[in-house]
Amino acid sequence: MDDLDQTLDGVGPRLRALRQQRNTTLAELSTATGISVSTLSRLESGTRRPTLELLLPLARAHGVTLDELVDAPPTGDPRIHLRPVTRHGMTMLPLTRRAGGIQAYKLVIPAGSHRRQPDLQTHEGYEWLYVLNGRLRVILGDHDLVLSPGEAAEFDTRVPHWFGAADAEPVEFLSLFGRQGERAHLRARPASGDIARSPGAARADASIG
Repeated sequence: MDDLDQTLDGVGPRLRALRQQRNTTLAELSTATGISVSTLSRLESGTRRPTLELLLPLARAHGVTLDELVDAPPTGDPRIHLRPVTRHGMTMLPLTRRAGGIQAYKLVIPAGSHRRQPDLQTHEGYEWLYVLNGRLRVILGDHDLVLSPGEAAEFDTRVPHWFGAADAEPVEFLSLFGRQGERAHLRARPASGDIARSPGAARADASIG
């Protein structure tokens, strides 16, 4: 068993311990996250492997960071010690450690993964994406977009969504994820087309600096 398998196998017991510490039922957690009771039960028992789409709302609901869910070691060092999580061909590096509030991540999609079949997800929260390198395909409800380096998108994660590589090249992008109602603030100009008029979604050209 490699380190990744060991890390993922330990997620279930930590999820159960966190829920029990907070005296939260599976039904209450299901309401808070939008994840079904059966899926939550299977995650805690280890019969369902965790994915990024499941871990993000669970971390928010429990008020912990993602690296705490996967048992990253605590540190008082202000430098961020990246501990990657890789699932379904996508690697995510947590860039923040604080519990609650907006969480930042860097995601890397390797070359040759563009043939993945889109699997749209929904959960509580709000997300902002900024493309660093490559071309990112974003499906948001009825919209199918391709973002290039320097472009950003923000959306309500209760809208069915999926993102992946738009072509055979690798993609690197930043993600800011917050509780429902928390949004990243940036200066941007709306792109033309119906996506700019769609409720719960926006696309913009932006720069960080």
